[in-house]
Amino acid sequence: MILKQAKQVLEIEYKAIKDLIPKLDHDFEQAVEIISACRGRVVVTGIGKSGLVGRKISATLASTGTPSFYLHPTEGAHGDMGMVMKGDVILAISYSGENEELLKLLPAIKGMGLPLISMTGMAHSNMAKSSDVVLNTKINKEACPYNLAPTASTTATMALGDALAITLLLKKGFQKKDFAALHPGGMLGRKLLLRVGDIMRAGKNNPVVSRNKTVKEALLVMTASRLGAVNVVNPQGKLVGFFTDGDLRRHLQKGEDILFEPISTVMTRKPFTITADRLATEAARIMQERNFDNIPVVDGKNRPVGIIDERDLLAKGLG
Repeated sequence: MILKQAKQVLEIEYKAIKDLIPKLDHDFEQAVEIISACRGRVVVTGIGKSGLVGRKISATLASTGTPSFYLHPTEGAHGDMGMVMKGDVILAISYSGENEELLKLLPAIKGMGLPLISMTGMAHSNMAKSSDVVLNTKINKEACPYNLAPTASTTATMALGDALAITLLLKKGFQKKDFAALHPGGMLGRKLLLRVGDIMRAGKNNPVVSRNKTVKEALLVMTASRLGAVNVVNPQGKLVGFFTDGDLRRHLQKGEDILFEPISTVMTRKPFTITADRLATEAARIMQERNFDNIPVVDGKNRPVGIIDERDLLAKGLG
């Protein structure tokens, strides 16, 4: 019974979104054109559940290249309309279109000459009649068994807001690099901004040994750096090999006494390398595909400038 009820809710909300598709018409296109031409911000307003949906729509707009903020209609009627400026566009959300707090804002909005786009399920409501563009969010019924709690209507409105934001994103030519500028702190920012050079072990933390050193000497350098690998260079400082603790274990399993052998005899010659300017996510992908724990980082002259380690990527949430 429980699963049946849950599935029924999802089916009703799915249908509410699907039913919006044939409702998309010239009004939606006009809304996109108005917002695209806006020199200011999209001021989203609504109260109750519509207000919560409005906050989400505003946040999605702002994070996808359309400047936006949420205005609580009650606070707007008591001074916060001062945050609204010439050049802004108002996006008002009310399923009934008769919300008293929103209607009180209409004279101020019209007095400033601001375009008003409404998202409502009632195309003949007072809010709709006062709007320049009406986006129809009409649904057949709520998922609530009493047809009271805003459920399917809020889901449909939020989906329409996503459609608006993504359409604007594409129209404006918003790119991945633009996402990076707007999302510097979270996981998305790390994926788009972090380079290998930002994470690699460099300087004194970059283990390097000459190719004429013994395996024992190389192990001392590896231990000091707390990395399970070491870059091996020729007299000109160019990378000629890479030696890892995995290489050591494989040789010891064969019963080989290699501690006093030259590192050049057991190292991996011509190892896979990466440059510091590559995205850290790319390094993580390569490690997963090739089953690497670390990769030497080289400059344009094939000199080892660091090592990028799987643990460091995991610490940044990129593994």
